[in-house]
Amino acid sequence: MRRMKRTRLVGVTVAAALVVGGVLALGAGDVWRSADSTNQGVLPIEVQEAVLDALVGPDGEYAAYATYAAILEEYGDVNPFASILVSEARHIDALKQVLDRYQVPYPDENPYLGTLEAPGSLAEAAQLGVDAEIANVALYEEQLDAATGFPDIVKVFVSLQTASQERHLPSFERAVARLDKGGDAGLMFRAQADGA
Repeated sequence: MRRMKRTRLVGVTVAAALVVGGVLALGAGDVWRSADSTNQGVLPIEVQEAVLDALVGPDGEYAAYATYAAILEEYGDVNPFASILVSEARHIDALKQVLDRYQVPYPDENPYLGTLEAPGSLAEAAQLGVDAEIANVALYEEQLDAATGFPDIVKVFVSLQTASQERHLPSFERAVARLDKGGDAGLMFRAQADGA
């Protein structure tokens, strides 16, 4: 039975992203967006870490996107994964815009893509979606305190947390409930997408 594996990235840590100036090279193949260091002092280190964790951390948006992409690669264009993947791309863009605004360097490419393996069944994948969204909601709860004093960042965090809690999580919970009742996974997942 295969399980989704979330790997920690060797050499790619939130702390490493905070080195001031220029392009960060954290190892062969790692691509980090360049940032001009002139405005980095505007955003305190703990806020930079919070935004980077929301993007790059193991419960962040890059990991969620890569998780759902691996499931879609294994099982085809199935919902709610397909619709939520589109939403995760918007979440990534929102966090990148914050980091660009404050000129904080970040990995431009999703370092989790291609490193994760899909679970052995759609039922396991749906439960993994529930677990991932719960972890994502908790991540934003933790990071909101760090962003106090930066209403633009708080607004983004609350918006992304709300999407995970009120749209993504219920979509996966409904999928788990349907599959637990013996629903046809293929028909259930290929039905009209839940809002994401």
